[in-house]
Amino acid sequence: QAQLVESGGGLVRAGGSLRLSCTASGLAFSMFAMGWFRQAPGKEREFVAAIKWNGDIKTYADAVKGRFTISRDDHKKLMTLQMNNLKSEDTAVYYCAANAMAETVTLHDSQYWGQGTQVTVSS
Repeated sequence: QAQLVESGGGLVRAGGSLRLSCTASGLAFSMFAMGWFRQAPGKEREFVAAIKWNGDIKTYADAVKGRFTISRDDHKKLMTLQMNNLKSEDTAVYYCAANAMAETVTLHDSQYWGQGTQVTVSS
């Protein structure tokens, strides 16, 4: 059974950094686009970043460009999101998602989701 597990969330001050990880099991990781979404209280889940199944295309939401970096290690079945210069508006639950043989991940097309990890940025 395929499973995605996020880790690395926590409480950090504005301007600080966090590194989120998403570990996959039970799926052919190298064949999946991987990505991150986030959902703040009272708001809809929104796209954050994605990396194509072969790693040659990375996309970012405008709100995180230049601050967040997505990467993947297919041997470890691991995807990471390095988050720098965090802002209070980055506070949310962060979810990883997987979409087979795709360039990116979407809310409606991603086949697998993690349970989420809380990121809280204090101002």
